[in-house]
Amino acid sequence: MIDKRIGKRVKECRERLGITQEELAEKTGLTTNYISTVERGMSFPRCEKLIILLNGLETSADSIFCDVLDYASEYKASELSKSLSSLSPDAQKRILQMVELMIKQESENK
Repeated sequence: MIDKRIGKRVKECRERLGITQEELAEKTGLTTNYISTVERGMSFPRCEKLIILLNGLETSADSIFCDVLDYASEYKASELSKSLSSLSPDAQKRILQMVELMIKQESENK
């Protein structure tokens, strides 16, 4: 279900900020119960509340919807790039070689 994946992303963004549901509620003016229901995928915020939530989480809509949109590959590539940069140079080299090989194989299969 889409709402569960979006709720999971909302929770991940909140935890990345290092804040509790209560602190996010205080920051956004939303209730703790409401944030909990969104994070559990039991409800989906309407546009106004979604914007309030995104601003409170200090994140973009891409970060929340990347798992449910078919055309979110730019965001995913950016996130992978950030993760890659935190690895050792040797690990980066190995991973990039694997990705290059996979891209080459996909290109040949067209």
